[in-house]
Amino acid sequence: MKVSMTNGTWNYLAKLNEKHPEANLLFMQDQDKTVAYYEGDEAAIFDEGRDYEVVDSVGTVQPKGFVVMNNIPVADEGRPVFEDRFKNRAGNVENMEGFQAIRILRPVRGNTYVVLTQWRNAQDFEDWKNSQSFDDAHKKSGPKHKKKPSFIDGEAYITKYSMVSLED
Repeated sequence: MKVSMTNGTWNYLAKLNEKHPEANLLFMQDQDKTVAYYEGDEAAIFDEGRDYEVVDSVGTVQPKGFVVMNNIPVADEGRPVFEDRFKNRAGNVENMEGFQAIRILRPVRGNTYVVLTQWRNAQDFEDWKNSQSFDDAHKKSGPKHKKKPSFIDGEAYITKYSMVSLED
């Protein structure tokens, strides 16, 4: 499965939606950014998009919900280790109240992986973040660790979005 994302204004994204009606695009927004999200078998449907291969996935990304993307730069030589950690994870997040989907996304270009989780709402994500399950899932690395794993190749950052409809 492939994932493509691009940013743009409402008008630009509406035109993309018209151009690719078969793609079932989903849209998400934070305070100053709107993102079109595509997942499927087609590669690179956006002219100026970020393209990914799905390493692991659970659930279905929904047109409604709250999305958190953990953007993690990974060294080339560390990719197998990083991916293996996620493929062999305990799966604690899937059992949390309000969980909808997770995608581990390998970049086609660049070195920044995206760990996308979708939740029913922002409070469900906060409940996960403050849970024992979250601590257990991040024992080897995570926000509380001062020393980053050797495969990390820069500062990770988080982006958060609410799913929106172009018709709203």
